[in-house]
Amino acid sequence: MGRYLLKRILFFIPTLLIISLLAFIISLQAPGDPLDRMVSAQENGGEFQAQSANTQKEKDRWRKKLGLDLPVFYFSFSNAATPDTLYRIYDDNLRNASKRLINTYGNWEQISDWQKSLNILKNSLFEINALHAAAVDSSFSNADRDTIIEMDRLVSALLLAYDTRLIEIKLHQLQATCSAHNYFSPASTSLAGTLNAWNNVKSQSTPGKKYIPAIHFYGYNQYHRWIFGDGNWLTGKGAVDCKGWLRGDFGYSYETKLPVGNVLAERVRWSLFFTLISVTLAYLISLPIGIKAAAKKDSLFDRTSSVVLFVLYSMPAFWVATLLLMSFANPLAMDIFPSSGIQPVTGIPEGTSWIEAVRMRLPYLVLPTIAYTYSQLAFLSRITRVSTLEIISQDYIRTARAKGLSEGTVIYKHAFRNALLPIITVFSNIFPLAIGGSVILETIFTIPGMGQQVFHAIVSKDYPVIITVFTLTGVLTLIGYLIADILYAIADPRISYANK
Repeated sequence: MGRYLLKRILFFIPTLLIISLLAFIISLQAPGDPLDRMVSAQENGGEFQAQSANTQKEKDRWRKKLGLDLPVFYFSFSNAATPDTLYRIYDDNLRNASKRLINTYGNWEQISDWQKSLNILKNSLFEINALHAAAVDSSFSNADRDTIIEMDRLVSALLLAYDTRLIEIKLHQLQATCSAHNYFSPASTSLAGTLNAWNNVKSQSTPGKKYIPAIHFYGYNQYHRWIFGDGNWLTGKGAVDCKGWLRGDFGYSYETKLPVGNVLAERVRWSLFFTLISVTLAYLISLPIGIKAAAKKDSLFDRTSSVVLFVLYSMPAFWVATLLLMSFANPLAMDIFPSSGIQPVTGIPEGTSWIEAVRMRLPYLVLPTIAYTYSQLAFLSRITRVSTLEIISQDYIRTARAKGLSEGTVIYKHAFRNALLPIITVFSNIFPLAIGGSVILETIFTIPGMGQQVFHAIVSKDYPVIITVFTLTGVLTLIGYLIADILYAIADPRISYANK
């Protein structure tokens, strides 16, 4: 058994690796720019009222904090023309333009010089505008300022352009505008450098490099940081912004800017509570009902319980929850239980004993527990009945009866353990269910659980929360399967994991 468990645990390692890779890929492909989400949300909240320069500074801070300034993975495939530092171009449009130019001309060094010359030209235009504005030059009209703005737009368009014909048209427009206005003379040197850089791109092209395959390796990258953190990969020491997924650091929520672990910690305990309570009650009630119905097949109890359980199973959870609220939390009917929440609106007073806290919360938990339990109760009872019927029809059960054993001993000692196998399979799904929560029931009863949190994260596109729940669900599913394997061997001695 021990060797089998060790093998299963070792088998989990590549499975967890695949799960983590899938989660990481999903996080990369999620629409929208996380930096825009983080910075804009803070600005809208009044925490940062910055101009564009401060906004860019804030983006740079979050880029480093989120590890977006690193290469994506341990290696990348490209060609000899593409540099291994292209990931440092953070703007997607500019990076795309760089790739297209590399694909056309194959000389990254000259392309990089071309882009630097354009930035120098932009700065020159800014200085001209600032100089005339500071001097309050009456000869510098609004039309002149509009011309500078238009030239700045042309330079910005050139930074994102990759079509040769379009680039040369815009360069010609810049030359014509600069020649027509004397106040552009300070920028003439910068413009000459830009024209020279573009000529170098064309004259020193090496398009053949794009046909030579190349592989680039990166020891420290986004995936490594996401798994192990930004400190020591083994011990975690020295971590600053990220301790790594393996140490419980799941990143930052786009909406709250808090660590995802903090956001989920309070929520998961309520989903886990209702899941465990409802499953425990469902098993305690459904197992005796299913076994008795199988032992007395076609009796009045079997037929009655079958009808009742089928009716329960056919009723949707949201309908039962609404019916419970209308019946037992309605001032016009029976106002017995609170209609929402998990505690009084004023909260639990400080210094309250745990017994008193339980007493105050208990009325809030009754209706949700019933709604959580009833559907599982019906399902488990039917599975138990079918499984027990299959077992009691086998030869060894007839042999036990022939030996004179009582019906109770035959059913509960010999048949029950073997009938547990399908029920154990259902039990293994409890752990991922606790993480996922119940969106419908938690919304109806206003329970601050995982279901509500996941639904809210989907609506608000809070991808770190969604990806964390996805990854944790996969991990807990593996744990559930491992526990199910152990319970199989305990329930049925014929199941052995030892090597023959």
